[in-house]
Amino acid sequence: PHYYCSPVVPRESIRIMLLKIALPTILSLLSSANAFVVQSSPPRSGLRAASSSSLYMAGAGEALIVQNKGGGHGELGYQLAKTLQSQEKISSVTILQDDACDDTKEPFKSYAADLPDVKVVKASLSDESMTADDVNSLLGGGTFEYIWDNASKGPVGSGKAICDAAKGWNPKLFTYVSSAGMYQPTEDTVFPMAETTPIKESAGQAQFEAYAAEIGLPLVSFRPQYIYGPKANKYSYIDWYFDRICRGEPVPIPGDGTQIVSLTNSEDVAFMLASPLNNETAAVEQRYFNCGTDIQLSYDNVAMLCAQVAGVDDYKIVHYDAAELGKGTFPFRPANFYVAPDMIKEYLTYGSAAEHTLREDLAEFYFENYKARGALDKDVDFAKDKEILDAL
Repeated sequence: PHYYCSPVVPRESIRIMLLKIALPTILSLLSSANAFVVQSSPPRSGLRAASSSSLYMAGAGEALIVQNKGGGHGELGYQLAKTLQSQEKISSVTILQDDACDDTKEPFKSYAADLPDVKVVKASLSDESMTADDVNSLLGGGTFEYIWDNASKGPVGSGKAICDAAKGWNPKLFTYVSSAGMYQPTEDTVFPMAETTPIKESAGQAQFEAYAAEIGLPLVSFRPQYIYGPKANKYSYIDWYFDRICRGEPVPIPGDGTQIVSLTNSEDVAFMLASPLNNETAAVEQRYFNCGTDIQLSYDNVAMLCAQVAGVDDYKIVHYDAAELGKGTFPFRPANFYVAPDMIKEYLTYGSAAEHTLREDLAEFYFENYKARGALDKDVDFAKDKEILDAL
């Protein structure tokens, strides 16, 4: 018989042959490993919680908040910065703060302690000569993928400069904090007012929206109303009730008191302002969003809640005809004027638009804050109230 003996192959050659066979498979497995990242569960607000994974943060963008000097929107920059710091799409947060703010008052005095990782840049946002170059210089030449403008009142001065600078950054979102106050409801308006309600075209906010859209920014505009919060910069809406109830004065409310008001906690507003991160495309396509709680109260309800938390059982509401006697110092409009966050819930997967209620907030912090501010001891002018009451 004839036997065939294969030649002896050296061990080193065998190892090389095996490596050539196995290497493509190993590389394929390594390249697909990123597909097995575990994602965190979304919190109640619908905004995804931040992941500590560097794989997530590699694609994150820088956020800029342009913040006004105070007033009804004064707390929003602070609360928004806190909210954005927990979002995986955001790698850093910078606040461009109007230097006319009072650093001895909230929320500005809490920036350093509560927002240690947020960069705060002061600027004179009332400077009508400000240009895009000035904005870029103030911000050290950096660029931002996500911008929230909570300061501009029109497309002039710093407002135009910020838009023009943002255009050069090619951002993913340019979110503007506008106002529901520019709505002009008609006799045919159905409440709550929808985003299609006619607006005052001459309003600075409307003109700002038009300019931002005209130059091609990915504009998303929110229209809030009547904001309160734990570090608020304006208290007059709710204080008006406490000022009278705590002093045993009558509470003059125009109409029959059943008119509805939307009073929204600033933390809820901040979550709504951040909600475009859930669906950037849908946010830009819809563009305009009402921004307020989905829990509405009547004017008389607000008085009742304030009396309850103040421990006052014997309080007196007096209704009157505002068309005949005027509005007086009442903090809200005499007629219905309120919005609902239906579009936010539909397009931006927000869920409930209110994790806070006025009933709970009055008891948890607002009334104690009212007393701590010395509001119980301040002098209150009831002259306008007296005029109305004397005329009845």
